Amino acid sequence: MSTVSWITARGLFGRRRFLMLLPLPAVLVLLAVLCRSLGVDPGQWATPVLVGLGLAVVLPVVALIVGTGVLGAEIDDGTVVHILTKPLPRWQIVLPKLAVAAGVSAATVAVPLYVAGVLADSVRLGLGLVVASALGALAYSALFLALSLVTRRPVLLGLVYVLIWEGLLGNFVSGTRVLSIQQWVIALADKIAPTDLLSTTVSVPVAVVLTAVVSVGFTVLAIDRLRSFSVAGETS
Repeated sequence: MSTVSWITARGLFGRRRFLMLLPLPAVLVLLAVLCRSLGVDPGQWATPVLVGLGLAVVLPVVALIVGTGVLGAEIDDGTVVHILTKPLPRWQIVLPKLAVAAGVSAATVAVPLYVAGVLADSVRLGLGLVVASALGALAYSALFLALSLVTRRPVLLGLVYVLIWEGLLGNFVSGTRVLSIQQWVIALADKIAPTDLLSTTVSVPVAVVLTAVVSVGFTVLAIDRLRSFSVAGETS
């Protein structure tokens, strides 16, 4: 498994798509620092920056780029053959790749969210955002990794989920929020560091259970789907 993790990490950091991870977190930190340095009331900028940008855009987009890339890119360019020919159970391929995807996504998002949280309110809020976003990164990564094995358009479907379901419908149809990873992250962060800057209609128990269900469920789906792949990288 360590070999698969190493190959995945090396391939991820060696691709140009990794450079796509940097601008959004940088913008998040820049906006938080700028608002704080100008003396803007956190009540005016914290929620749009932390939730509107950080949790609604930066976290899911970074997870989408990484999650669909750790295995989907190998399927597209044919290098997955190298792994599929190894005598490894499919779970020993999927789990390391999921770990790399979730770890890279969480690490990329954790630092800017921590900085923004501290500048907006407190160290506790910064830490709450870090923990909650790490759990969110795991759920997003499992979802997007599974999508890369289920469809040839995982990025498109991922964007539909993030932009349409979580973004558009989540703002206008409250019932859809219970199936929104973004809302689960907000609920968990608010539980760790209660603040008026974060609010959601999703309860913490529901957020915890659904985060676990999505993380485990889509991981199982990815493992099962990979079992049906032939050496050519096509499903049989």
